[in-house]
Amino acid sequence: MSGAHDEERGTALSDQANEKKTKKLETENKGPLKGVRIVDLTAVVFGAYATQILGDMGADVIKVEAPSPTGGGGAGGDIMRWPGHLPEGAAPDLGPIFMTINRNKRSVLLDLGTKEGREALLKIVATADVLTSNIRYAAMKKLGLSYEDVKAVKPDIIFVHAAGYGSDGPYAGLPAYDDLIQAGSGAADLLGRMDGDPKPRYIPTIMADKVSGLFMVQAVTAALFHKERTGEGQFVEVPMLEAVTSFVLAEHFYDHVYDPPTGQWTYGRITNPDRRPYKTKDGHIGLLPYSDKQWEQFFELAGRLDDYINDPRFNNYKARTVHIRELYAMIEETTETKTTEEWLALLRPLSIPAVKMNRLDDLQDDPHLQAVDFFARYDHPHAGPYFALKPPVRFSQSPSSIRRHPPRLGEQTEEVLKEAGMNEDEIAALLQR
Repeated sequence: MSGAHDEERGTALSDQANEKKTKKLETENKGPLKGVRIVDLTAVVFGAYATQILGDMGADVIKVEAPSPTGGGGAGGDIMRWPGHLPEGAAPDLGPIFMTINRNKRSVLLDLGTKEGREALLKIVATADVLTSNIRYAAMKKLGLSYEDVKAVKPDIIFVHAAGYGSDGPYAGLPAYDDLIQAGSGAADLLGRMDGDPKPRYIPTIMADKVSGLFMVQAVTAALFHKERTGEGQFVEVPMLEAVTSFVLAEHFYDHVYDPPTGQWTYGRITNPDRRPYKTKDGHIGLLPYSDKQWEQFFELAGRLDDYINDPRFNNYKARTVHIRELYAMIEETTETKTTEEWLALLRPLSIPAVKMNRLDDLQDDPHLQAVDFFARYDHPHAGPYFALKPPVRFSQSPSSIRRHPPRLGEQTEEVLKEAGMNEDEIAALLQR
């Protein structure tokens, strides 16, 4: 009986393994940033999101983390290591958000408040191309790690300061988090302008951190390009408030871009309360006819072409823009007559933009995301099986890759210090502190 039971269990495990194929880490780095070393003093989401993207592109990212506060009053390292519900037996410092934004990095544990920790960091920086930090700049100066301090040991360093607010404004140096930047940038005003509820609300994603992180990626790569051409490093500031405000106002500045203003704030089509996925017989569909021809084709499929053509509110672009709310309501009346798949079968041959609306629960079953292997399953030696989101940007000649699991706290400290030229006795003395 025991042998039969083991055989059944083995078959079940085999079937499960076939169903969920586990990938191995890439062993070859072909990324466009191969050979670039980044010393990363950022934590939480803004900087960590940016440096993971740079790591995916081939950079050697050394994540420098602090030990727990003196007296043992809390866990050390990046705070994002700790929240979340981890699998039984997983290392406690590998929380879910940390796992999604800290792959392709090596973790070094250093107390930068000590002379020895600072000196060790500067030895690592001397081997690097870029230093990124979201520590407030006044605190960096206090630690003896200002741009001038770092430049003294690495003259061509690119020093990227991830700030809350630009250094030449009255908010310079104030603490900044995603909620505060959404509030300060106008982002928290958008939902109220859409649904008429005057209560300000945050957009339910860490938008400000991630948008600022994308600006930071652009800043690092541009500074590297400048250094490649001129040999010069430089100080780069990436302020969250300015980055997110520019992101929000790209369309919502609207008629106030002129002086004096010619009309309203916000692009009305985007803040229209009826701009949402439309209900079908069995779910919802994202649908956006765009050209005059596509609108006519859509309403012809719906059997309402005469209603559309003969209604002066809808039959030309300018009129549709003015009466977009009524038009969206007319669409929803129509989409409820068929299932999502029936609509897709009719719309896609005509190239009318449409997609099945996914709930979060649906994403891993989406046929496109499955086909591109977007949710790649790996086996972390300290956390067990997990999913890594595939780098979305594709390079034909220098592909991004996943080469390292998210690291344990301080996992590569000795390895990196040896690369920086420290001998075993020096490392031992440092680590014993």
